[in-house]
Amino acid sequence: MMKLIIIPTVAALSALPCFTLAHAADIDGNWARGDGNARVRIASCGSDICATNTWIKPGTAKEKEGDRLVMTIEPGTDGVYSGTAFDPQRNLTYKLTVTINGDKMTTRGCVVAGLLCKGIDWTRIN
Repeated sequence: MMKLIIIPTVAALSALPCFTLAHAADIDGNWARGDGNARVRIASCGSDICATNTWIKPGTAKEKEGDRLVMTIEPGTDGVYSGTAFDPQRNLTYKLTVTINGDKMTTRGCVVAGLLCKGIDWTRIN
């Protein structure tokens, strides 16, 4: 199960270029996962973008505050970013697509050559 996944919500990623600062602002910030079980803070971390769990609903299995998803993603068109994400807690790398439309975000991560995928909806919070 992905964390943002974004973390859950996570990515040591290939040598893809990362965001310019102008694009990073679109994704930077605090986000609440659609199922209500997690909140993350997305911000630059070195040359990558990280989604860090800031709150996890008590009893949520396999996730904890502070877990991080490291993303190497590149902006495309119409608020779509793509690249990879590494979840160091699970030692998994995902192919990642992030779509942002205003205060809504959808993340879609795939493993096993794209055979296993999961999408998660997010809402920007203050």
